[in-house]
Amino acid sequence: MNGFQGKTLSCQVVDGAIELVLDRAPCNEIGSATLADLESFATALESLQRDAHALIISSARPEGFSAGADLRELYRRSQALEYQERAAGLRDFLGRIHMVMNAIDAAPITTIAAVHGVTFGGGFELALTCDLIIADKMTRFCFPELRLGLIPGFGGIPRLRRDLGNAVVRDLLLTGRSINAMKAQSVGLVSQVAAEGDALRVARSTAAQLKKFDRVSASAAKRFIKPIPYDMLRHEIEIFCDLFTRPAVEAGLRKFVESKDPLPYLP
Repeated sequence: MNGFQGKTLSCQVVDGAIELVLDRAPCNEIGSATLADLESFATALESLQRDAHALIISSARPEGFSAGADLRELYRRSQALEYQERAAGLRDFLGRIHMVMNAIDAAPITTIAAVHGVTFGGGFELALTCDLIIADKMTRFCFPELRLGLIPGFGGIPRLRRDLGNAVVRDLLLTGRSINAMKAQSVGLVSQVAAEGDALRVARSTAAQLKKFDRVSASAAKRFIKPIPYDMLRHEIEIFCDLFTRPAVEAGLRKFVESKDPLPYLP
């Protein structure tokens, strides 16, 4: 197997690097369709990584890498369910997305997120599963969930704490503001800043460099320096589910869904 094509993404092996390309209009919102494709990818990754040395995740959408969770779908599906069913459905969705995120995080090969433009919420969290983030200079990172009365639910808080420390987490989480690629590099979030439109080329060049190194030792180093915070990830799901039941969250989601702005997640 050397790749597959889904409804919202595609995957192929190029010069020994697995390239996963997100492509769902308008900006790779992660809903049920994308989750199903990501689950298929996570299953395929087990065999693809045997003959690969790197994974690159990028976006074909000009708007950016990913705007995060599909909040419109989340709201509409939750409104169609009774309270108990709503809570169970949300917990199931989060459990499934966490399994995908953990599979990418734990991959024995080096993983690279090549990001541009909007890299918000769940899209930001997907990038954080990768070992390296390469961002073009127009990238903006943000956790806008606080505006809805929520916290990030796809593993963002534990992974940011693991990688950067609590001060940066507090800044991004509690203010809800976005930061650009240069600021992200200065705090250690981004490993390289590329020219506009050049992140994927730089990621491919970096992946080619990785071919020079012994895969076994690289994998061992990764396991040593990048532990997965499973306990905190499970706790994050509990907090998210508790917050989601509040009337303020329902009101915030309704306002988002009813917005006429084509890209309402932008600050």
